[in-house]
Amino acid sequence: MTPDAASGKLPARGVDRAGVVIAAALAVLAAVLVWEASQLPSTTMYGMGPEAMPIVIAIGLVILAVGNLIDALRGNLPPRESMDPKPVWLIIAGLALLIGIIGLGGGFILATSALFVTTSAAFGRRAVLADTVIALLITTLIYLAFDKLLTLSLPAGPLERLL
Repeated sequence: MTPDAASGKLPARGVDRAGVVIAAALAVLAAVLVWEASQLPSTTMYGMGPEAMPIVIAIGLVILAVGNLIDALRGNLPPRESMDPKPVWLIIAGLALLIGIIGLGGGFILATSALFVTTSAAFGRRAVLADTVIALLITTLIYLAFDKLLTLSLPAGPLERLL
């Protein structure tokens, strides 16, 4: 869009419906966070318990919702680019693999490696073998850090049992 020669302002584009929907979704998410935080049991005597952080995040979401709504009503949101659905489907497939591999007992290392490889492919990288090696190394280090250093349990599979 080019500025109007007489006023120097951009012509109004009208209400951006998608922007209004996004603002509403952010507001609903903030409300859900506040409601869920109110359901947490208060175990502290100092006035700040586990419910404090979800409320802080909800306040941030409300600020984003209001800003997005104002820009959507003014038509100030930038035009959206066309979307290629293939990367989205690759990431969804990676998440499905993660859930399936963990559910079938494959363990953290294999499941997270599958997610890493599909996500890197979604971002346009085509070195599947190299990505698999990188993913296995990184996820093994993460597993060892959680299991040995932090003594936290992650889903164990055949590779984790070898470590």
